[in-house]
Amino acid sequence: MNHNRQTGDVILDLQGISLAFGGVKALTNISFNVREHEIRAIIGPNGAGKSSMLNVINGVYRPQQGQITYRGQVRKDMNTYAAARSGIARTFQNIALFKGMSVLDNIMTGRNLKMHSNFLLQALYWGPAQKEEIAHRHKVEQIIDFLEIQHIRKTPVGRLSYGLQKRVELGRALAAEPEILLLDEPMAGMNVEEKQDMSRFILDVNDQFGTTIVLIEHDMGVVMDISDRVVVLDYGKKIGDGTPAEVLANQEVINAYLGVAH
Repeated sequence: MNHNRQTGDVILDLQGISLAFGGVKALTNISFNVREHEIRAIIGPNGAGKSSMLNVINGVYRPQQGQITYRGQVRKDMNTYAAARSGIARTFQNIALFKGMSVLDNIMTGRNLKMHSNFLLQALYWGPAQKEEIAHRHKVEQIIDFLEIQHIRKTPVGRLSYGLQKRVELGRALAAEPEILLLDEPMAGMNVEEKQDMSRFILDVNDQFGTTIVLIEHDMGVVMDISDRVVVLDYGKKIGDGTPAEVLANQEVINAYLGVAH
């Protein structure tokens, strides 16, 4: 863990969040907050409700109970588009890239919300649209350099290794210049070297871009190394919240991970 990282005020506050699908409770009365510029991890066994929590934050799911406050504004009827417009970007467990398109073009799709010229001007590639396209491409090239994928910038994504595809997906999310970046298992399926690379990029995104990061990750070693604070879910309920050291010492968390009966 980077003990020298300076975090700011609360940027995202979730209070009493409950979510159910039919009679199945996915989340029950969960409260926690995220501070500006921190790396906040959400952990828990399979089926704990971690991805559901991310889906609530970026507007995929609307909780039946609870309140979400983002930058001091209470959010009501948030959808994914509104979440993206307000500065929340997301990566997914299962890579959601355009496999036939190049690395550069995939990352370019992350700039869509930043484009202001109308469709006709874009189609004609004329005037303001041309200038805008050049500016967006420059930004994308900066991200490609940052993620050290210059050598594959023209390669179709479908030809890349799993680890590199995950890096491209991170690049596409960064192209939206988010204030909060939600990462859903960014290191799932990676080997040790790929995990080390991704951990370094996540820390650099947080440090160099000042991006607040909320991540789900199963690798406890990674979580403890890079997170400022950790919230622990189990069966849709919060059972722990605090620094990595505090969470590791929490008996209820230990029981959940060791499979001790509730």
